Amino acid sequence: MSDAVRLTAESCERCDKYIAENVEGVSRSYVKRLFDEGKIFVNGKAKNASYKLKPGDVIEFEMPEPQEIEAKPEDIPLDIVYEDDDVMVINKPRGMVVHPAPGSETGTLVNAVLFHAKGHLSGINGALRPGIVHRIDKDTTGLLCVAKTNEAHAALSAQLSDRTLSREYFALVHGNIKEDEGKVEASIGRDNADRKKMCVTDKNARDAVTDFFVEERFGKYTLVRCKLRTGRTHQIRVHMKYIGHPIVGDKTYGVKKEEFNLAGQLLHAGKIGFIHPRTKEQMRFEAPLPEDFARVLEILRNSNSSALK
Repeated sequence: MSDAVRLTAESCERCDKYIAENVEGVSRSYVKRLFDEGKIFVNGKAKNASYKLKPGDVIEFEMPEPQEIEAKPEDIPLDIVYEDDDVMVINKPRGMVVHPAPGSETGTLVNAVLFHAKGHLSGINGALRPGIVHRIDKDTTGLLCVAKTNEAHAALSAQLSDRTLSREYFALVHGNIKEDEGKVEASIGRDNADRKKMCVTDKNARDAVTDFFVEERFGKYTLVRCKLRTGRTHQIRVHMKYIGHPIVGDKTYGVKKEEFNLAGQLLHAGKIGFIHPRTKEQMRFEAPLPEDFARVLEILRNSNSSALK
């Protein structure tokens, strides 16, 4: 049976925004659907999403029925760069979601890892994210760590927090970055206009710092290497857009018209390093650029070379 939600407004703002920000587990899209169906009431009367609340207004609606999602083992090929009894390092392909969620219940990296590891994974992050220490976006490629024991998971998470777990990404961005290196220090939070996107903002934001180093220039494009000092959602993608150099192929934060026919952003988690949780050995791994990323670079290098002749 659904749970009734009843809350009293404490500020003057749009009703849909207030609900999405103050009720745990309710998405902006679900709130919109309830408004469209006339199921959200303010002081006993159905209101539309843009209704401007007044302090003291009483908002009432029904919570959604909880959806049971179970991560099940699936025989999906994995590019395993390293594995022992404690950790796995996996090179994730473009298009693969890291863990199950509504709308992506199967075909995820977690489904594949559950099959491969026969269930021998850390349970710290719960049944839907077993072993997942950190994530990368669906259309970002490259390396991530998976913990096979709770002890390994705790140790790797601590390294993630104190930045001894290092991650380097390669990105092809629009425009010519003139400086050889730089730092983007700009807080990131949810975009109020589109809750699926992040943006640079001071409201409900967290500190975010990205270092970047120019690897190669192509006139209209620049290949950069980025080092994360923090790990915010979509951090590199948002920061590169913020400084006027969005990532090539980024359908969320990029340009409308692209020169290349790409399935996603040219952002690759190419290097990762950490201290092994049990042996205390310093581990470092690299993964080559995916085929589509390498192909675009080859096209640009050939173009540059032809222009010089």
